[in-house]
Order: sequence, then C-alpha cells, then structure tokens
Amino acid sequence: MVSSRSPSGTQRRMKYAIFGDIHANLEAFQAVLAHAEQQGCTDHVCVGDIVGYGANPRECLDIVRQMGWPVVKGNHDEEAVQDTSLDGLNPLAKQAMEWTRAQLDPDDRAFLKGLKLVRQVRDFTIVHATLDTPGSWTYVTNKFDAMASFSYQFTQLCFYGHTHTPRIYVKGNTVESLEDTMSVKLEMGRKYFINVGSTGQPRDGDWHASYATYDVPSQTIVIHRIDYDIETAQDKIIDAGLPEMLAHRLSLGK
Repeated sequence: MVSSRSPSGTQRRMKYAIFGDIHANLEAFQAVLAHAEQQGCTDHVCVGDIVGYGANPRECLDIVRQMGWPVVKGNHDEEAVQDTSLDGLNPLAKQAMEWTRAQLDPDDRAFLKGLKLVRQVRDFTIVHATLDTPGSWTYVTNKFDAMASFSYQFTQLCFYGHTHTPRIYVKGNTVESLEDTMSVKLEMGRKYFINVGSTGQPRDGDWHASYATYDVPSQTIVIHRIDYDIETAQDKIIDAGLPEMLAHRLSLGK
C-alpha cells in the first residue's frame, strides 16, 4: 500500500502516472516521465512489458528498478528470462527476444522473475493482460473480453496494457466501451477497466507515446499522447542489429 502522507505527516495530493508496454524505448519512456512531472504526478506505476523490441532494455529496467515503483509482469518480461525455445514467436519477435535475452544481466533477470502478475496499489489494481487469467496473456479488445476481467475485479478501478491500444471500459448495469474517449471521471457504483496504451510501441495508428494519469482527489483519469524523439529510437534499433521493421513500425503506430 502506498502512503498518501508526506514525510511531515501532512496529507499530500496524489496523482499517478500509469504507463506500460515501454518495450525498451528509452526515448519514449523519458518523454513520458518528463510529461508526467509537468502534470504534477507524485507517484508512478508500470503495467508491464518493460523490455522487448526496442534497443534499451537495461536502461529502461534501471529506471523502473531504481525508483522502486509498483510494477507487474508482462509477457515480454516473462519471456526475456526464460530458457525455453522461441520457435513459437513470429520472426520479428523471435529475433528481438533473442537479442534482449543476451543484453540482460543476472540482476535484470532476478528483478523480472520476481514481478507479480497482479497487484493492488492504494485503491486500484494493475495487471498486464487480464484479471481472470493473467498468466495466459490473452487480449482484451472489446467489451465482451472485458466482462471476464470485471468478474475478477475487486476494486473500482483497474489499469492494464498488452494490446498497445488505449481504451476505457465501464461496468454499470452493462459493460460499455467508451470509444474515442481519452478521459473519464469515476462514478460511484461503476467499475472501470482502463488500458493506458503503449509508451514505447503504440499500435492504434498513432505513433505518439501513450500513458495515463489518475488524479486521486478529483477521481479523474486522462490518457495522454506525447511527442518523443522517435528518430533516435529508430536509429538505435537499426544500429543494434535488430530488424529494421521494428524501427519502421514505430512511425506507423503499428
């Protein structure tokens, strides 16, 4: 549980930055952190997939680990520390994961192995994929998928990632998908299952880095899209010997 009091014991205004699917894109990650600071965020939370695809897995891990933020494990985080065959992955993902595995040191692996699949932070929950089967890495892409997770959601609010597409699902008498809505104010009697989008590799056709803020006093969540130095991120991928398509797809938002 994260304390809501400052060192002096006085109540402080809590505002969370919630991000995930960083995928070793240091430039996007740094831009999100800078924007979150400008927004007055006091706390940070990561919904997984720190590594994979991008050229800076260790640097991104160092930031998350050193700051001690609440984090849950993503499928790429899990795959990066396995010794199992990668033959089941598509060729791009396989080559990227082989490269990523070779970059990590024992401390990196120990950190990723120790991450939980689901965590409660203050009064909300975080998960990478789904709440009903978090280790199966299934996708929530519509309101029918979201229904299964709502059945296992014991807090009013849950943040997740995995699809690389921001989306807000709301459960009242029925489950709604708030299409093209990038902000919401929590209402009593309703539950919210919110995908914060991808910081490092968006796949909704918009290349801008995505993350969410949760202002606790106002009970408001906003999903932000942020400019970052995409050219440097692309150059690093190519210079590392990773597939050029991994660099190209960043500018496509796919």
